[in-house]
Amino acid sequence: MDYVKPAEVLNTMIETGKNKAELSVMQLLVRGSMGGAILACATTLAFTASAQTQIPMVGAILFPVGFVMIILLGLELVTGSFALIPLAVLKKQTTPGQMLRNYFWVILGHLAGCAVYAALYGLTITKMGTDMSNPMIQTLVMASENKTIAYKQMGGEGLLLAAIKAMLCNWMVTLGAVMAMTSKSTAGKILAMWLPILTFFGQGFEHLVVNMFVIPAGMMLGANVSFADWWLWNGIPVLIGNFLGGVLFTGILFYLSQQTGRSARRKPAMLEPAVLEKSS
Repeated sequence: MDYVKPAEVLNTMIETGKNKAELSVMQLLVRGSMGGAILACATTLAFTASAQTQIPMVGAILFPVGFVMIILLGLELVTGSFALIPLAVLKKQTTPGQMLRNYFWVILGHLAGCAVYAALYGLTITKMGTDMSNPMIQTLVMASENKTIAYKQMGGEGLLLAAIKAMLCNWMVTLGAVMAMTSKSTAGKILAMWLPILTFFGQGFEHLVVNMFVIPAGMMLGANVSFADWWLWNGIPVLIGNFLGGVLFTGILFYLSQQTGRSARRKPAMLEPAVLEKSS
């Protein structure tokens, strides 16, 4: 069987976090840009499927193809790393500085990859800027405004709502990264990853990297969204929420679940020498 037990998964998570923290700046930028562009492509696939079928859940079922490609190719997705690198820091396999270094360069890579795809996709659906009739244009414009202006109109509660939806999102996204480690076969990894990614996308939660494509793409196509609206009402609260959801709900809680089990199993073995001395 190709199933990997949870205790082994935890060790893989820590080792993976350590390896990610040691990548060079060039690797982080290239892998981050490719990861961002692939996820953006999967987003437009999902939007297209939803528009064609008028069933949003169809888009959610298809969206995980992007995540699967990123993980299987060993590319970078900063939201997945939010659960992995902190564990390596916790186990002193890397440092907080190395962790932040990874996040910074990967996010820059994501921004570049998403921006390039947004520009190319915009040229495609507008036929080089000559035709604004494609329904995907309005879809992206509405999505961009719903992810920024809608929160802005709510004020402080909007910021909190964006952060909460981001926490719930990255709980599932990081579970996707971890679930890939529960199987040794490619088919098993794909199926395991698909489940939590479908769950987050189907419920409309907030994902930092997806939004790095959706919001700028909408802005390029005429959305009434400014750069400040993007980052103040979505980018920053979603970044914070994604990090908290990944590190707390997946990283720390999974670590504690496995550590508790290990400690309980070790207790009888620790008592054996004392028992032997008394019996002798």
